[in-house]
Amino acid sequence: MTLADAPGYHPVETPDAELVRRTLDGQAASFAELVERHAGPCLRYATRMLGSREDAEEVTQEALLRAHRALARYDGRTAFRTWLMSILINRCRSALLHRRRRDARVVLDESAVQGALVQPEASRSELRLTIERAIAQLDPAQREAFLLKHVEQLSYEEMAALTGAGISALKMRVQRACDRLQDLLRDEHDA
Repeated sequence: MTLADAPGYHPVETPDAELVRRTLDGQAASFAELVERHAGPCLRYATRMLGSREDAEEVTQEALLRAHRALARYDGRTAFRTWLMSILINRCRSALLHRRRRDARVVLDESAVQGALVQPEASRSELRLTIERAIAQLDPAQREAFLLKHVEQLSYEEMAALTGAGISALKMRVQRACDRLQDLLRDEHDA
């Protein structure tokens, strides 16, 4: 019996900073491990921020690629996750800006859009869909703050470092997002 087979054995996870160092030393598998560790949370955040799985996948891939290219500039003063999320947040902001510009030039036929939407998987609960629709209706700054705080579970200090906004402004955005979500969910329930 090996140590890995022993009951209660849990391998120690290599710290992100060590994986960064190994990647910079030419061990490509180390960056693959960073991607495996952080791509899921990045994709989750981007999907909720952008409201589109396809856009989120593209933005997440861009963020990971940019992180790889800029890895030598990562100084370790913040957690790798925080550094990566700052890149992702900027990519999401850019995607939202481009979408607004594109949407301003294109007139949407709402009935055609609704007809083209793929029905959600049967396993997803109606409540989850209702909440996701409500989050999508938030102002982008409020949605960003809400997702960073309540989904990604970042501290206000981490959020401030990522977004460039002050802690009091972020607290206000989160509070306003929560208030707006309550109103939206109440309206949905009463409808």
